Amino acid sequence: MRITFLGAARMVTGSSFLLEHNGFSFLVDLGLAQGNDEERMGEALPFSACDIDAVILTHAHIDHSGRLPMLAKEGYSGPIYATEATKRLASIMLSDSAHIQESDAAWKSRRSAREGGEKVEPLYTSADAAMELFQSVPYCQRIFLTDDISFMIIDAGHLLGSASVKVFFQEDGKEKSIVFSGDIGNTGQPMLRNPEYFDSADWAIMESTYGDRLHEKAEGNEKDVLYRRAEELAAITDRTFRRGGNLIIPSFAVGRTQEILYLFRIIMDKKILPYEIPVFVDSPLSVKATAVFASCLRDDYFDDEARELIEKGINPILFPSLTAVIDAEESKKLNLRKESAVIISSSGMCEAGRIRHHLKHNIWRSDSTILFVGYQAEGTLGREIVDGAESIHLFGEEIMVNAEIAILKGTSGHADKNGLLEWISAFSAKPAGIFVVHGEEETAEYFASMVSSRFGIKAYAPDIGEDFTFGSEFPEEGEVPLRRHSAKMLRPRLEELEKQKNEIDDIFSRLKNRVSAEDLSDEKNAERLGRALKRFSDELSEISRRWNGKA
Repeated sequence: MRITFLGAARMVTGSSFLLEHNGFSFLVDLGLAQGNDEERMGEALPFSACDIDAVILTHAHIDHSGRLPMLAKEGYSGPIYATEATKRLASIMLSDSAHIQESDAAWKSRRSAREGGEKVEPLYTSADAAMELFQSVPYCQRIFLTDDISFMIIDAGHLLGSASVKVFFQEDGKEKSIVFSGDIGNTGQPMLRNPEYFDSADWAIMESTYGDRLHEKAEGNEKDVLYRRAEELAAITDRTFRRGGNLIIPSFAVGRTQEILYLFRIIMDKKILPYEIPVFVDSPLSVKATAVFASCLRDDYFDDEARELIEKGINPILFPSLTAVIDAEESKKLNLRKESAVIISSSGMCEAGRIRHHLKHNIWRSDSTILFVGYQAEGTLGREIVDGAESIHLFGEEIMVNAEIAILKGTSGHADKNGLLEWISAFSAKPAGIFVVHGEEETAEYFASMVSSRFGIKAYAPDIGEDFTFGSEFPEEGEVPLRRHSAKMLRPRLEELEKQKNEIDDIFSRLKNRVSAEDLSDEKNAERLGRALKRFSDELSEISRRWNGKA
């Protein structure tokens, strides 16, 4: 069995792994990159879609599922295996992603036309969502892909329907196994069950998003901790309302929004605040996702406390003062309100969507609060704000950051360092090696080193494009990874860089031709483009060296 790391390798997003065994090729996840990861991964699929025989999807988040429509668009017609909840969530998320791709391409095409350029095609459209390829699979049931390859999934506790995957295969007459952690959930999250663990594997591929830090843990049982988290949210809401401002919550539409609604329902039910809180969910995708959560209430996805409410006929994420906003005009009216309100909107990292408009209207106000409730990847606007930016650039304007910037502790959907170590501790028979993925480069390398020293298990953080044949010598820490980069992965990146280099070179030359000695503004622009061109040239040279086998 051979694995190629196509994404989420020394970076957080774009999760994708290609496995090949006895002529059968299949993927575990095929996600879109976000933030700074986009430049490293590129857009092209590093394989022929027609060569793929099956896909196993761990969960519906776009950084794990977002390139599946590309796969279908390029000719894939095989099965996509996922839980029923993941199938339902992926249906709305991939449709939304397609809409974003189409809108972005239309905007870029208009700009290109004004400059005499060509039309920009979207990565995929709504017609490519490929939902007819999805096949629902239950937890804890072995599914055979071929006579000698099968898999089983268990609840990863990260998102409704999320899964960890165990792949079984025959090698020299013996059964071997590889476990993919998927995204390992944090314990004690609203509604969701705690993550389940596999107890044995020959090798493991595991995430490391928070592999170098600990979440702030509160004392007490999970129910008490949940109520205290609701009290913290109530306190942030109350001080914002007393100032006369709005509480703006950038939130992932699927999963995190529903968890925050669960906390607001606790605030209402327990009367933690002496007044009704107007809460607006301003995201069509969030509204649809909330409906999917509601459609799964009778399924086996929720924890005991949520099920207790469900059995009493209580929807755990709805309450009277909640308003769903779908229409764009209604969204705009929220910023004309005189009364304070809670506005929950996506995207969770502030990279796109209606949240950017709410930031424009509120982040400069000292009476408002911007509350972050999830991970902010490097290179995103959310990360910029959390890191203390004094101003941000939005819609062509430089806007001062005067609002209170807050973080609701304990809301991460990912396990922290101790949670990840607990995942490894659950193996009664330790893996021969662990590949550490889905973490920023320094975090992945740090956690791999910790795994080696703590458990005596060989651990390695692979780079994007590396491949490994299970049963061969496991890579040693510090070994130069360029020697094992897959040519299949380098070719599309090389072609993309050459295209980008030519485009920048052309812009640079045209700009230099019209720079005058007096026009310092254009001269600075020329210098800036020159530096950008050099960066591209350097990366192009590096990948060319790898491609020619000189590295």
